[in-house]
Amino acid sequence: MTTESQQPVESSDPSSSVTFINIFEIAPEDADAFAEKWEQRAAIMSKKPGFIDTRLHRAQSPEGRFQLVNVAHWESQEAWEAAGADPAFADRANAARDSKETPVTANPGLYDVIVTFP
Repeated sequence: MTTESQQPVESSDPSSSVTFINIFEIAPEDADAFAEKWEQRAAIMSKKPGFIDTRLHRAQSPEGRFQLVNVAHWESQEAWEAAGADPAFADRANAARDSKETPVTANPGLYDVIVTFP
């Protein structure tokens, strides 16, 4: 449902910009170590064609289930897919997922904007 002040944006065109959101389940005490390595992976991705920006957010409460949330913007789904296929990035992402020192569960997904507010 939209109201007069909402501006729905409808797009199923895979060439339009996309938002990648990855929500991480990780122990609060492991978040700093994970963030350091995340920054290295983000540096790789930031050099890829179609990359717009990314931010890593930390929960304000250590009681939260999801301690870290990554929000990134890409020019297109194809650009995001190509960047994710880079072996240097894939190796680091797999190492982070399989780490025994900082166990983490990633919950990634691509999203389209459906409602915007001024």
